[in-house]
Amino acid sequence: MTGSGRLTYVYAVVPDGQVLRTVLSGVHGVSGAPVSLLGADTPGTPPEGPDPAFVVSRVEAQEFDERTLKARFEDLEWLESVARAHHEVVQAIAGHDTVLPLRLATLYQDDDRAREALAAQRSVFAERLALLRGRSEWGVKVYISAPGPREDRDGAAGPASTTELSPGKAYLRRRRAQHTVQETHYRNAQVAAESIEALVSRYTTHRVRHPAQRGALAGPEENVLNDAYLVPDDRAESFRTALAAVAVDIDGVRVEVTGPWAPYSFAMPPPPPDPPQEDAVRDGPAP
Repeated sequence: MTGSGRLTYVYAVVPDGQVLRTVLSGVHGVSGAPVSLLGADTPGTPPEGPDPAFVVSRVEAQEFDERTLKARFEDLEWLESVARAHHEVVQAIAGHDTVLPLRLATLYQDDDRAREALAAQRSVFAERLALLRGRSEWGVKVYISAPGPREDRDGAAGPASTTELSPGKAYLRRRRAQHTVQETHYRNAQVAAESIEALVSRYTTHRVRHPAQRGALAGPEENVLNDAYLVPDDRAESFRTALAAVAVDIDGVRVEVTGPWAPYSFAMPPPPPDPPQEDAVRDGPAP
């Protein structure tokens, strides 16, 4: 432990440098603790580029030990406060230098253990920082609208009005109309996705395809595409402008572009590819 029963909490990996050390001197993280840089202090030939360092603060062991964390991850209010503090530290760094965000609640018993871990992955971190330099993450999502009251009305209208149909037949007519509208929206979404894929290859270097969002995260619409792209900063405005026009005239489809973000989706190399399978999720360099 880092003295007095405290653990070392690690937010991210960054290039070690005096400018960033100065920036972090006024930043506070989880539990309001001051944030600082922790270098590996490893002798020998450094990797190409700036030497990686951890961004750290100290937290109370009684609040972050393994047993307590398991229970506290069920406490959504506590989890939200930690996640927000973690994210704010990462975003503060992203405004000044390259940042490689680490997973929430990355903890070491003390600074010495953290230094050992940093030294062990020194080359990997250096390569990843070099990849992320001058690039930011952008999100692209495609949503399909649910059939609304208008489709209900259109489905109920026709040669025989609802007043002329039995309740059962009127219901089946509305369901058929909704199904037809939804199928049209799916086809339109496929067109939008193909347009996006053709466009982004001009501006991006890497892509990660996340699972489509469900439930409260997606809202009243259906999320059918949830991609993250790594975009060089000097192409970001062109990237956003190009995508803004993709779904303007496509019925039932909405394209959402967000960013720039710290590159959470590209913090570490993607896992080795699975054996070829139909419809397999594809990570890594964008086509």
